[in-house]
Amino acid sequence: MKLRCRERWLDLDHTVVMGVLNVTPDSFSDGGRWLDENAAVAHAAEMIQQGAGALDVGGESTRPGAAPVPEDEELHRVLPVVERLAEQFDVPISIDTRKLSVARRCVESGASIINDTLGEAAVRGMDEVASDTGAAIIVMHSRGSPETMTTLTEYADVVAEVAGFLRARAGDLERAGVAHESIVLDPGFGFAKTPIQNLEILKALDTILEIGYPVLVGTSRKSFIGKILDLPTEQRLEATGATVAWGVMKGAHIVRVHDVEPIVRVVRMIEAIHNPSAFSALG
Repeated sequence: MKLRCRERWLDLDHTVVMGVLNVTPDSFSDGGRWLDENAAVAHAAEMIQQGAGALDVGGESTRPGAAPVPEDEELHRVLPVVERLAEQFDVPISIDTRKLSVARRCVESGASIINDTLGEAAVRGMDEVASDTGAAIIVMHSRGSPETMTTLTEYADVVAEVAGFLRARAGDLERAGVAHESIVLDPGFGFAKTPIQNLEILKALDTILEIGYPVLVGTSRKSFIGKILDLPTEQRLEATGATVAWGVMKGAHIVRVHDVEPIVRVVRMIEAIHNPSAFSALG
């Protein structure tokens, strides 16, 4: 399987590890660390060296309770970074945003994937940005905004409702002219879901995969891990690795993570167990 990202194709035969690059002062895990442009580019280079096959750049925190960022400020944070990454590195660059103009400007500046975090608030304009530019688009399930999502966790059947939304959203994108091979589905772990609901979606990830598009798992350092294990953000690596391993075993095509090097090792080991013949040269 391959993902079409404008003029390039991203090979998904092996799970792609997508490195998170937050150029924000307030992201839940690494806010402020990569706000400086040079620091962001240096961290991107480090993640690529560690095995990241794609990078996801975000200029507005989507953590629960985060306040919205004005469009001009978000552009100020992300555009210079996207431009430099596209010039210097040969991996697809994703822009993580809820704003149409930010998505379009970043694709015009070198990004080739739109990580659309609008969820159920999705607007037709984002479909048109993807269709017009040929960018791949990740469609994520969420409800409300970062300020309201924790109050919107009532579902009759969380797996069925998330899968239904993603199926319908992908259909809307194709009707808007986005190629089937340019669409990725993200169940939205941590977005308008309780810890138990996140576990239920992970357990039933097959339901999302059966829709027929590549699937992204984004569980890295999420608060549901912290609540289940009573751990602060900086101590969630092993549990993140467990959720990633489960996702890869189920068939996830992309995993979005902060800790690239250890997660690449987890992913490759799971793949080796799943397909030992691919490593037959090892004896």
